[in-house]
Amino acid sequence: MGVLEKVKRAGVRVAKQAPAVLPLDTILRQDCIEAMRGLPDKSIDMIFADPPYNLQLGGDLNRPDGSHVDAVTDEWDKFDSLAAYDKFTREWLAQARRILKDDGTIWVIGSYHNIFKVGSAIQDLGFWILNDIIWRKANPMPNFKGTRFTNAHETLIWASKGEKSRYTFNYRSMKTLNDELQMRSDWEFPICSGQERLKKNGTKVHPTQKPEALLYRVLLSCTKPGDVVLDPFFGTGTTGAVAKRLGRRWIGIDREGVYVEAALERIAAALPLDESALQTMQAPKAAPRVAFGQLVENGYLAPGTVLSDHKARWRATVGADGSLSCDGQAGSIHKLGATLQGAPSCNGWTFWHYEDQGGLKPIDALRQTYLLATQP
Repeated sequence: MGVLEKVKRAGVRVAKQAPAVLPLDTILRQDCIEAMRGLPDKSIDMIFADPPYNLQLGGDLNRPDGSHVDAVTDEWDKFDSLAAYDKFTREWLAQARRILKDDGTIWVIGSYHNIFKVGSAIQDLGFWILNDIIWRKANPMPNFKGTRFTNAHETLIWASKGEKSRYTFNYRSMKTLNDELQMRSDWEFPICSGQERLKKNGTKVHPTQKPEALLYRVLLSCTKPGDVVLDPFFGTGTTGAVAKRLGRRWIGIDREGVYVEAALERIAAALPLDESALQTMQAPKAAPRVAFGQLVENGYLAPGTVLSDHKARWRATVGADGSLSCDGQAGSIHKLGATLQGAPSCNGWTFWHYEDQGGLKPIDALRQTYLLATQP
């Protein structure tokens, strides 16, 4: 399939048809199902989809003071029937499944209007749901009529291609991002507003623009630098802008010219992070083994440094060979920690702490610093 139209702007391209090869860092300006049909099988690492919600809004919506509310009234969100919406959903999800790598994942965001239908189709097509994430809006739009609860959240479904898929989940990065607590499935972000909200002549360019912080967490959680991310409902390019910042390759699909133009400008202005900043914390199983002695050898801890547990019950001195000694007993960070506690085992990396700027930090922080400094 040939490219009918291609425009370059600061490294971003827009094409009227999907080429036979993978069109990286490109916006395909066409129908999403048609565009995905032109992409190779098993070529995409992750898909983020923000499809039409089929809101079925009737008439204008006004605030109590009579002012007009900018709701979603665009033609792309209108379907003749629920059956027509179901057919559309299954068709684009079938193409998404075909082009997704066996170990890839898909995210779909929606509201109560459509997310249950989407979830049913996802399961029927053979995807394996990993999580449903609640995006709790810090500043939701009020329910102006006072006839229902305020709709203060949207749901994201995260699914792998199959139950046995070896998908990417950057658990350690998510825990680090969440101040050393496991990342939960309820996320709080404000809706897109302020300077981030794209406007033209004072009017919102897109009625449902998503906040970049939401996409930042999604991409950081389940992709690696260099992975290819597809957004089949690209809109104003939030996914592309965040992917560029995080060193991921991206492909966007949208048929609306005004959105494509806004996305081109936005992504061209996005500044990628320095390569060193893209190296994230690794899960223990993925991280190369580091011996405590390597930290001593490389000057991260000097022989003679005193370590303690977080309650300062025991104080141990670091030996030149990486051993610890305390009250006449000596051993590795793990063995000595277990002996002092009378425990069968001990994770010395989290048990022992060093002083840093008046506080205590686990020596595991030094191990992670060493890994980041030594990984290619």
